[in-house]
Amino acid sequence: MANALSRVLLPADRFRARKFLSSDALHAIGWTALPWLLPIACAVSWVLGSRYGWISAQVLPPPALVFETLGALAKSGELWMHLAASTTRAAVGFGGGVVLGVLLGGLLGLSRTLEAYVLPSFNAIVQVPVLGWLPFLMIVVGIGEPLKYLLIGHAALVPVTLSTLQGFRGTPRALQEVASVYRYSRWQVITRVTLPAAIPVIGTGVRLAFTKAWLTLVVVELVASSEGLGYLIVYGRQLFQLDLVLASVLIVGAIGCAADRLLNAFERKLQRGRVN
Repeated sequence: MANALSRVLLPADRFRARKFLSSDALHAIGWTALPWLLPIACAVSWVLGSRYGWISAQVLPPPALVFETLGALAKSGELWMHLAASTTRAAVGFGGGVVLGVLLGGLLGLSRTLEAYVLPSFNAIVQVPVLGWLPFLMIVVGIGEPLKYLLIGHAALVPVTLSTLQGFRGTPRALQEVASVYRYSRWQVITRVTLPAAIPVIGTGVRLAFTKAWLTLVVVELVASSEGLGYLIVYGRQLFQLDLVLASVLIVGAIGCAADRLLNAFERKLQRGRVN
């Protein structure tokens, strides 16, 4: 781009163009690096604190020990067993919650009558924290896998339902008028106008839903599970092996961050396809 500009600009303008491009590039690099400053500062503080004895090893194990424990878990296969259990639960519960949330939110967004009947009760139910349902569901379904699926699904259902409702109701009137001019059927309006226009809002709700579902998964495994990353955290705490606890926490955070990035990329791809 700089070479193309240099061929059409005067010498004085070329210098200003190069200066602009370099400052713009530095600005972009700065914004890219900015989110990493706090994690790097925490990591450096952890390393220095462990090396110089600022923090007791019984309170915060050194990074070398934590990564050694993580490597031992991976080598023994124990990490993959717990990881498979957690990801399966998250996928089933989150997937079910998203599908039901889109369907329910879409129905509420398309029908004012249904919204008047259902939404007040829905809002009242969602005020109860997810873990507030834990004792009741333990009595009804026990402490097996259905309990975890239901709680994770509930955590994902709420934000997806509300975001879908908001997205359907926020369809621009101009798009609705165009659909009316072309005499779209009800189904065509939903699939070609309302749903594409609601994708950005629904995408935000899905990302929030995954965050809530992933947190709920870990908490449920802390309380009622014999395998999974949450159980691994509890097991390490019971044995007072804080290196195991921190290794498990790092895995939980890394998976959650990676999944959020993937969902964000998928949302952007859908938006680009909608624009094209």
